[in-house]
Amino acid sequence: MSKPLSELLDLLQLEKLEEGLFRGQSENLGLPQVYGGQVIGQALSAARYTVDPDRTVHSFHSYFLYPGDSEKPIIYDVENLRDGRSFSTRRVKAVQNGRPIFYLTASYHGEAPGFEHQNTMPDIPGPENYASESELVARIAHNLPENIKRVFCGEKPIEIRPVTVVNPLKPEKVEPKQYLWIKANGEVPDDHLIHQYLLGYASDWGFLVTALHPHGVSLMTPNFQVATIDHSIWFHRPFKMDEWLLYVIDSPTASNTRGLVRGEIYNRAGDLVATAVQEGVMRFTK
Repeated sequence: MSKPLSELLDLLQLEKLEEGLFRGQSENLGLPQVYGGQVIGQALSAARYTVDPDRTVHSFHSYFLYPGDSEKPIIYDVENLRDGRSFSTRRVKAVQNGRPIFYLTASYHGEAPGFEHQNTMPDIPGPENYASESELVARIAHNLPENIKRVFCGEKPIEIRPVTVVNPLKPEKVEPKQYLWIKANGEVPDDHLIHQYLLGYASDWGFLVTALHPHGVSLMTPNFQVATIDHSIWFHRPFKMDEWLLYVIDSPTASNTRGLVRGEIYNRAGDLVATAVQEGVMRFTK
């Protein structure tokens, strides 16, 4: 297991303060705020401690209320909304500096036979045909400020290999679609819940920027704000984060300073394992 992945798994293991109350440390990636995927992963980790181990999360819906401070820990307060015969529901409140910064509601379900159908996985060449995001950024690192280098250069807990590349320093107007091969940077423990909250962590990376592609802007455009409002995932089938997954992303619309992105996540066998949707702010501040 790589050092960054080991550190991420440690980050997602929370300290239990009392029943239903947990504390998580924050990771400083050099961003202006806590990375949203960290809060998602930690909230799922907090909720899993309160649910029957035979049930796994099949969906969650979350809202980001305030930016988190990456220099301070976050408290996760888990509320048991329901334990039924088939489903369990939990609501998690993330608190920092005495106020809620994030809410997540998750539903859990055991395995059961039933009807099955799915979309067909796009015919995309395998990950061995593409360079990692870190390698791509290293090629333009001499033009990047130090805080951006810290975020994007070097070894990562999740390896990302984009199929198409948009230069953030010179963004061109392109179709709002992305294909990303993603995989944990090392072997992950054989616990499906850990794989789920690792995917929750990874799913926020590079997601909303797809909505910027038709407009010729990027995260590095001066006086331009990009921030997540909400993020949801539906988990359809078992998967392993230490095997390659294809993240198929598109943005069907942007309006009124908000952009919407959708993602389908497939394993290499072509199984649709999860679907993600996110809306976020995308606007000039001056």
